Amino acid sequence: MSEQCEVVLVGCGCPLRGMGWYHAVQMLGNECPSAKLAYVVEGWFMGPGASGPGGKEFTEWREKTAADHGVGFHLSLADLPPVEEGKKRLALISGRTADNPRLLKECLDANCSVIYLEKPGAPTVAELAKMKEEAEAASVPVLMGYNKNVCKFVRKAREFASANEGSHVTFVSNNTYENTPESLGECFERNKEGMLKNMAIHELALLVSFYDVTVENIEKVEADKDFSSCQTLKGPSGNDFTDFDKIKFTITTKTGKTVSVQADRCGGDTSYAKVEIDGKEAFRHSMPDEDDKANVAVLEAKYPGAMPYFFSQDPDYITVKERVAKHCATGAPAEGIATIEIAVETLRVAEHLTPLLQQQLA
Repeated sequence: MSEQCEVVLVGCGCPLRGMGWYHAVQMLGNECPSAKLAYVVEGWFMGPGASGPGGKEFTEWREKTAADHGVGFHLSLADLPPVEEGKKRLALISGRTADNPRLLKECLDANCSVIYLEKPGAPTVAELAKMKEEAEAASVPVLMGYNKNVCKFVRKAREFASANEGSHVTFVSNNTYENTPESLGECFERNKEGMLKNMAIHELALLVSFYDVTVENIEKVEADKDFSSCQTLKGPSGNDFTDFDKIKFTITTKTGKTVSVQADRCGGDTSYAKVEIDGKEAFRHSMPDEDDKANVAVLEAKYPGAMPYFFSQDPDYITVKERVAKHCATGAPAEGIATIEIAVETLRVAEHLTPLLQQQLA
């Protein structure tokens, strides 16, 4: 179809656990009408990880998906067939963050028209800035998987705040790790880029997108010491990792805006935005809300054992993918979707804030 682009999913991961796998499931279920999943490139489970944990599950899923949907599976992007005349190819990169600089260059070499890049994009600002330059030189737009930019609870909180002058917004992100040294140590090691580059990066992207937050425009940042906690814990490797298990901070910009972020690795499965007026909470909208919870129950039954956050954010993943795919297929503007320029500044803010907040909590 001329109004569909062919999608190359780069980095699928293990069924029920990998974000790439969930992207595939949504496209195969026709949740994103402008996207046709044509190819999956999986360098780990079709390579050295084939016989390790998750390898058997991936192989079974690969065989069924190829048989039922005609999806082509490849070890590397170099193995892809050429783009057929008249078709537009979208690369959806959902691999390990450390691999993204190499994968983006390989997607450009594979003549992809548009690239959807999962957050945070790259391990460092320097690497992501270089990726931005490479994509610009090839005239290929890079759009980011910052799904909270389009989600309902953010939109509703911003609308309420804009109608009430002098109000204060706090974006709250929670996760469901056990509050034990073992659980958090594993989390710290697996997400060793740190909380602000990982769990809370979505909230930082909101600040960059909607609140004029840049490194140069930050007047001050203040950690809530009563709420926040920074620990050094041993990961499964036996090495020490230092990170926040929970953090709350308020940023004031030089242009006079204030906004707060709160993130808790062990805070539960509900994220929300709240608006305060004169220090009292006047509005709150959560994710999932009541409508979302009904959808979550359906998805839990359909994919038992999958990562819980897939389900609570399911509608937003669809929205971002569909807007990016439609942009690739037809050129329609990808409204509300964060660009790689936003991602570079978001990563700059994360790198700037992390040592400042650690010093305040020392």
